[in-house]
Amino acid sequence: MFFERPPSGQQALLLHVRAPGVNCDKEVAELRELVVSADLEPRAIVVVTRTRPHARWFVGQGKAEEIRLAMNSNNDDLLIVNHDLTPAQQRNLEDLLHARVMTRTELILHIFADRARTHEGKLQVELAQFQHGRSRLVRGWTHLDRQKGGLYMRGVGESQLELDQRMIDNRIRKLKERLERVQRQRARSRRRRSRAKIPTIVLVGYTNAGKSSLLNALTDASIEVQDRLFATLDPTMRQLSLDGYGTVVIADTVGFIRDLPVDLVEAFKATLEEVSAADLLVHVVDSAAPEQDSMCAEVDRVLAEIGAGMVPKIEVFNKIDRSTLVAGVSGNRVNVSARLEMGLEALKEVIAQRLGVINEPINVCITPSNGKVRAWLYELGAVVGETLQEDGGSNLSVRLDAEQINRLVAHEGVSLQAALPDPTLLALP
Repeated sequence: MFFERPPSGQQALLLHVRAPGVNCDKEVAELRELVVSADLEPRAIVVVTRTRPHARWFVGQGKAEEIRLAMNSNNDDLLIVNHDLTPAQQRNLEDLLHARVMTRTELILHIFADRARTHEGKLQVELAQFQHGRSRLVRGWTHLDRQKGGLYMRGVGESQLELDQRMIDNRIRKLKERLERVQRQRARSRRRRSRAKIPTIVLVGYTNAGKSSLLNALTDASIEVQDRLFATLDPTMRQLSLDGYGTVVIADTVGFIRDLPVDLVEAFKATLEEVSAADLLVHVVDSAAPEQDSMCAEVDRVLAEIGAGMVPKIEVFNKIDRSTLVAGVSGNRVNVSARLEMGLEALKEVIAQRLGVINEPINVCITPSNGKVRAWLYELGAVVGETLQEDGGSNLSVRLDAEQINRLVAHEGVSLQAALPDPTLLALP
């Protein structure tokens, strides 16, 4: 973009640094999957043990020289590091290797840029790229130190660094403005669905858990399904009819992964808002994955980070055709095979039951002085009906989760006119 860097290659040497005594098999395996998903060729993997990164070379000068010799011997033209580097470390390695050095964050951004298909998705990826790129301008790129006075483009004495920062800042501002319009449109769509009493179910989970396959199986959709990380990037929504309940909207979302780059989380705010605003989450788990416990923990961490930790959730263990699980309800989860369409009816029944409890409207009385509370309820898209009182107050029929109810009743001048649902009914059968 603004950097004088070696061209990117295809044949990659992979580098992972671990602390002494720490097993890193799962991290290394996931890195290899990411590289393959990026349509790059992983040639070899180097694992280095260090107590702390080397300030100049990240791995130490001797090890960096070994990597240079190995890459030259194998004709590798790309080093992929399973960590983030400082700009100086990245520049020093590229100067030594005469090859592009790609960090884990850059690898994931590369995959996202390749997979984005919709206008919104491309905007979000571009924003993440520019936000990440700006953080690399602070230091480490020597060609940015030259002071030049320029006509039109550059102010008198403005450095190349300052010019690049200004250009990136302007582009980031414009991208954010365009994405804010997308967010407002999504909010309007959520309010329309709420007024129509159509709940939204969002599929979440670790990347490649089978969310798109499950959406296809439930709704007869035709979303492209591939057995690789981040095969689905752009959100997809479909209608689903549930016996005994009615029509719902079910949405597929981008998968999560360990150490998801902060710039991506921020840039995909419009998409991730669909998760935090959902009526119900379906957490899809790959039942055949050996690291499913740590994957589930990472999904829960990301959900909490984006404000969706309190949204009601069902756990669905997918790919039972590759494991020993039996289709149907098992304790607090539902076991299915989206590929073989096993356990889907049981899942639909559980979803309908959960929605029947969660969407029981609550009647709320708000005094005239609580206009901000009323506005907050409308902003949430929680209001399904309203009657004005003679004194200017409001009787509202709303759908809220437990956390939102607690926030609501904390305000003076707000009273509930109906009993709350029994929390024990929220458990799976």
